Amino acid sequence: MGLLDSVVGSLTAGNAQGGNGLLDTVMQLIQNQPGGLAGLVQSFQQGGLADVVNSWVSTGQNLPVSGQQLASVLGSGPLQDIAAQLGVSPEQASGSLADLLPQIVDQLTPNGQLPQGGDLLTQGMDLLKKGGLFS
Repeated sequence: MGLLDSVVGSLTAGNAQGGNGLLDTVMQLIQNQPGGLAGLVQSFQQGGLADVVNSWVSTGQNLPVSGQQLASVLGSGPLQDIAAQLGVSPEQASGSLADLLPQIVDQLTPNGQLPQGGDLLTQGMDLLKKGGLFS
């Protein structure tokens, strides 16, 4: 629990404008994705970004992703929804998401493997809620 808490704290500390809102939005994006985290990873793999998303899941260094790459995988609709939730432009939303999503996926796959049955995602959400980020 301590590692995820410290990562979440460092991720949100530097983003004073809507840091918790962005984190909440990213977690919602993962949960609402058909197939959850595994479905999101599969979308990136099918969208030609297998090397990028696999680096997030693995235990090595995370490869970067651009806002444009996110838009090509997720589509403009979800990015517009995220932007509206955060009160920013779609470009700002995709840029912030590009910074945060690799780190969140990395933390939800600490052993370099996708969780089976969404258990780790549920555990991660519980940990984040206990930390007061969603209250």
